[in-house]
Amino acid sequence: MQKLKLGVIFGGMSTENEVSVVSANSVLKNLDRTKYEIFPIYIGKDGNWYSYIENDKEKEFGEEIKNQEKIQNVIEYLRKLDILFPVLHGLYGEDGTIQGLFELLKKPYVGCGVLASSVGMDKVYTKIVFDRAGLKQANYEYVRKYKDKYIYIDKKFEEEILSLDEIVTKIANNLKFPMFVKPSNSGSSVGVNKAKNKEELKQHIECAAKFDTKILIEEGIIGKEVECAVLGNEEIIASCVGEIKPAEEFYSYDAKYKNEESRTDIPAKIPEILSEEIRKQAIKAFKSIDGKGLSRVDFFIEDKTNEIYINEINTLPGFTNISMYPKLWEASGIAYQELLSKLIELSAK
Repeated sequence: MQKLKLGVIFGGMSTENEVSVVSANSVLKNLDRTKYEIFPIYIGKDGNWYSYIENDKEKEFGEEIKNQEKIQNVIEYLRKLDILFPVLHGLYGEDGTIQGLFELLKKPYVGCGVLASSVGMDKVYTKIVFDRAGLKQANYEYVRKYKDKYIYIDKKFEEEILSLDEIVTKIANNLKFPMFVKPSNSGSSVGVNKAKNKEELKQHIECAAKFDTKILIEEGIIGKEVECAVLGNEEIIASCVGEIKPAEEFYSYDAKYKNEESRTDIPAKIPEILSEEIRKQAIKAFKSIDGKGLSRVDFFIEDKTNEIYINEINTLPGFTNISMYPKLWEASGIAYQELLSKLIELSAK
C-alpha cells in the first residue's frame, strides 16, 4: 500500500513557538510510519519555512532548531503532500490563517477549519458564541486598546473612550475581585494575570495590551479547573474529564510547562453526574463554533455550588508528553499513535 505524504508543520511566529516544537517532537515520534511518509516542516519565528531533518533527541523548551533547509517555494512544496498536520499553537497557526492557506491549496488538514479556528482563538468572540449557545460563563468585560487610548465596550458593543483609570473603576464596579486579565488572542496562558485589586487590574490590562489590542477581563471562579477532550467531525465523542492541579496560583505558562510540581488527576475525582454534564457541554461548545477534528474544552466547577462554568476552547491543544489532550484520550482507551491516526483519517472526510 502506498504511504500518504504527511506534512507535519510546527514552530510558527507566535509566542508559543517553543511549545509547538516540543508538541511536534512527540507527534513525529508517535506517527505510524507504516501508513505515512512524513515531511516535517518548521516555521521560524521570522516566518521562514524550512524542511526539517528529524533526529532522536528529545526537544527541550527554547532549544534552537537545527538540521533544517529553507524551503524556497512553500506553495509548491505543500502541493506535493497529501495531508497537512498543523502542530501549531497561537497566532498564525491556530487562528484560521494557515487553515485558510490549506483551503486555498485544496489540501485536507488535521483539525478545525477557518471559522472554528478564528473564533476559538479569539477569547472575546468565543464568549459571544458560548453566550448564544446558553453555556454558563464567568461574568466578563471587554476592553480594546487603540494607539494610546483605551476603549470600553459594553454588552451591546457600544464603545466609550475612557482613561485606563476610568475603565478600571468601571470594571471594579461591575465585577468582583479576583479577576483574570487575558489578551483576547493568545494561548498557553501567555500574558494572563490574576488581579486582586484595582492597582493590579490596571497593571495587568497594560501587560495584556502588549500581546493583543483586545483584552478580556473575567471574574474569578473559586473551584476546580477541569478539562475534556473532544474528537470527531459530525459524530463527536468526548473523553473522560481531567482536573488540573497547578503548582502556582493559577495555570500560567510556567505552571503548565516549566513547573514540575503541577500535576493532573485523570480521571478527575468528581461525581459522575458532573463528569457527564461536562462531557455533554464540551461537545456542545465544539459544535457551537463549528469545530472539526479535535479540541480541548476547559471548565471550572465552583466549590460552593458545584455549578459548571465553561472557560475556553482550544482548537489545537498541546501534544507534548505532558499535554492534557493525548493524556485524556489515553485514559479513555485511545493510545497516542491510534489518536494521531484517527485525527489524520478525520481530515480526509
